[in-house]
Amino acid sequence: MSSMSNSEFPPVRKAVIPVAGLGTRFLPATKATPKEMLPVVDKPAIQYVVEEAVAAGLTDVLMVTGRNKRPLEDHFDRVDGLEAALQAKGDQEKLQLIRESSELADIHFVRQGDPLGLGHAVLKGEQHVGEEPFAVLLGDDLIDERSPVLPDMIAGYDRTGGSVIALMEVPHESISMYGCAAVQETEVDGLVRVTDLVEKPDPADAPSNLAVIGRYVLSPEIFPLLHRTEPGRGDEIQLTDALKAQARGDGHGVYGVLFTGERYDTGDKFSYIKAVIQLASRRDDLGEELRTWLKEFVAGLED
Repeated sequence: MSSMSNSEFPPVRKAVIPVAGLGTRFLPATKATPKEMLPVVDKPAIQYVVEEAVAAGLTDVLMVTGRNKRPLEDHFDRVDGLEAALQAKGDQEKLQLIRESSELADIHFVRQGDPLGLGHAVLKGEQHVGEEPFAVLLGDDLIDERSPVLPDMIAGYDRTGGSVIALMEVPHESISMYGCAAVQETEVDGLVRVTDLVEKPDPADAPSNLAVIGRYVLSPEIFPLLHRTEPGRGDEIQLTDALKAQARGDGHGVYGVLFTGERYDTGDKFSYIKAVIQLASRRDDLGEELRTWLKEFVAGLED
C-alpha cells in the first residue's frame, strides 16, 4: 500500500510514547529504573521504539512519563564527561553508539501525573500534538526493523483520514488476552475497516482472531472522544473505548493494517528473555556464537 503524498489530510509527523507504567512485573529491577530502560541485548527497550518511529519519518517524539523518568531523559541526552573520556581513548565506535541515542530525534517529556490508563496518557499529548494526526507506540511491543508496520499505517491514514490500528492474527484460544477487532474488507489491499472493538473477549464471543497490538496512528478526532470517555476497566480511561466510539461514529472512522512481521514482546519476564535471545541470535557480532552455544546448551538439557 503506497502512501499518496498529495493527501488532503495533514501529514503524520509526531509520535507519542507512553512510558509511565510502574513495571511491577520486573521488580526489583524496576524499583529505581523505568522498565523501558531494561536492556534488550545492549540497548534499552525504549531506544528500539524511538528508532522505529524515526525510521517511519516521525522525528518529533513526546514521552509521557511517570515518577522515575530521569534515566529516560538522561539516556536521550548528551553525556559530556563520557564523550570526552571516549574521545581521549580514541574509542570512536563507542562514542558513535552513545551519540546515536542523543541525536536520534527531537524528544520532549510530559508527566502523566495520575496513571489513569492509556487513553489518559494519550490525552496528555494533546497540547503537544495539536490538530494533527500522530502515532502512538507502546514500549512492550518491539517490531523487527526488517518488517515495519508504521509506514503502512501512515499510508492508511493518508488515504482515509481515519485512525489506523495494527492488527495481528493470534490463535483463537488466546484472543482473550488482547483487544479484538471486528472488521470489514475495503477496496484497498491490506487495509480493513474496523467496525467494533472488544477488550479481552471470551474466545466464544470474539468477533475475529485479530488482536490489537501496540501501534496506533490516531487522527485528531480522537481527542474530543477521549475527553468524553468515561473511566472503564480498572477505573482507567481506555483508548479502546474512544476508538470504538470513533469506529461507530460519523467521522473518518477506524481502519486496521494486518501486521505479519516479527514482533518481540518485552512485557513479561519469559517473553522478555525470549526477545533478548531472538534479537541477539540475529546479530552479526553475536549471532553465530550464541546459536552454537544454544544448541550445545539445549542438548545438555536433554541429557
